Amino acid sequence: MFKLIIHGGAGAIKSPDEYKPSLEKIVTEGQKLLQQGKSATEVVTHCVSLLEDDPLFNAGRGSVLTADERVECDASIMNGENLQAGAVAGVSGVKNPVKLALTVMEKSEFVFLIGKGAEEFAKLHNLEFMPDEYFITESRLKQLKEAREAGKVVLDHSDLKSQKNDEKKLGTVGAVVMDSQGNLASATSTGGIVNKRFGRVGDSSIIGAGTYANNSLAAVSCTGYGEQFIRATMARVAAEFTKELSAKEAAEKAIEFLQKSVNGLGGLIMIDRFGNIAHAYNTPGLLYAQADEKSVKIF
Repeated sequence: MFKLIIHGGAGAIKSPDEYKPSLEKIVTEGQKLLQQGKSATEVVTHCVSLLEDDPLFNAGRGSVLTADERVECDASIMNGENLQAGAVAGVSGVKNPVKLALTVMEKSEFVFLIGKGAEEFAKLHNLEFMPDEYFITESRLKQLKEAREAGKVVLDHSDLKSQKNDEKKLGTVGAVVMDSQGNLASATSTGGIVNKRFGRVGDSSIIGAGTYANNSLAAVSCTGYGEQFIRATMARVAAEFTKELSAKEAAEKAIEFLQKSVNGLGGLIMIDRFGNIAHAYNTPGLLYAQADEKSVKIF
């Protein structure tokens, strides 16, 4: 038995059909790797790398721009079998930040590297870098220009003419897997928020907030307002709820906790220790797809 679920962000998804072909392709590739006996960490890394390569999503190539027209990416990964984890924040030029997070986990004694140091570590381990023009697109420059004119720091796909939370798409990608050995893993990646300043870091690179995996509990990847998810230690809380609740109930209770405790907004995907897939969100929608041995489903 194996299970896989991926997400491409939450919020008011204006054109959901635009994302479905990419989600289907990626989750199908993940399914094939699991059929070949690949590990949970290998599969979450591969799936998130593909999401990073797709300019539709706010991660890797599709990342939003900072106030000084740069791309700064955050990512993390966790292995539920041994609680090893790797994370990076504020990295530029690295084609696949999630692969760098994996390398931190597997090739260093550290968990979390940031900025220039993380980039030096990536070069030391021969990870692929891309030039600025790979990341910076006309649509992202236009988006940044609108944010500057409005004098705002905004989420990916925010409607600058409105302050309603339900008109925003929260830009993060993630994957959660239980492999055929019963091991869990999760990974999360993001380009952050539009017009970001001061080296801001959200929840996607923080173990226990945006990403968590523990074979005795569950694996979780989150998407939402990073500051709120950090304050709620959201991913760990959701996993802890599976001690006494089903995966579905735990996911829903975690979102309820997020909203009640910090007025939080977003969503999560989860697989519990029994292989049950769940998701929950308090936004109008969540981009996600899932697979097992028999089927692929796109939502």
